[in-house]
Amino acid sequence: MRILFLGDVVGRAGRAAVQELLPRLREDWRLDFVVVNSENASNGMGLSGNHAKLLLDAGADCLTLGDHAFDQKDMLQFIENEPRIVRPINFAKGAPGRGHRLYTAPGGRKVLVAQVLGQVFMKRPFDDPFSAIEPILKSHPRGGQAQAIIVEMHCEATSEKMAMGHYCDGRASLVVGTHTHIPTADAQILSRGTGYLTDAGMCGDYDSVIGMDKQEPMRRFITGMPKARFTPASGEATLSGVFVETDDRDGQAKSVRMVRIGGCLQPAAP
Repeated sequence: MRILFLGDVVGRAGRAAVQELLPRLREDWRLDFVVVNSENASNGMGLSGNHAKLLLDAGADCLTLGDHAFDQKDMLQFIENEPRIVRPINFAKGAPGRGHRLYTAPGGRKVLVAQVLGQVFMKRPFDDPFSAIEPILKSHPRGGQAQAIIVEMHCEATSEKMAMGHYCDGRASLVVGTHTHIPTADAQILSRGTGYLTDAGMCGDYDSVIGMDKQEPMRRFITGMPKARFTPASGEATLSGVFVETDDRDGQAKSVRMVRIGGCLQPAAP
């Protein structure tokens, strides 16, 4: 199976990049399944129902959220009626929506998508991500009901993401990190056949501070004083993520490559 995962979509620039580039990528790369993290798609904070529809119409099969899952209040209701959106498993007890879902890809093949939040350096005390993902992996063995299993680790610390990669090795097809908006250069296949990338980066304007217009973040770092709200940068966005090709028989990753298209980062096509 040919799977594309795109990192955090940030603001209007990120949405525009997905809308412009994803339809062509689906065709040119013969993609079977596309996952897009979209928790910063609406003004850099959360995802609205209208923006979710735009990204799904552009070709995403599944949208994931994160610690800003419900910053846009209409998502509290929207997610209950849209199964193509996944929020973190360990977000909060009683949170609307679901933290994992099984989807159907072309040919009747099944793809499991699960998202979990890390704990290190995060502002809120989320439940243990390892014990949260364990029952999902146990009930969905790789190559069984699901031909491909994608685990997204949404957190700050690279070490915690790496630990999740090794924890899922041999049980997931791909473990990919999100949240920092900074792409890493360590795409690899782990020893038991799981594709891995510490952070997919963002779909946004990299002439920025993690997707936000530079002026206000720099002022706060330099003076320690806020003056205005953060606003997403509006220049040309780079589409960032990871492409993985899996074996339908056992769900192992056969190849994994970073994706950088447009904007100020160089492209890398599979």
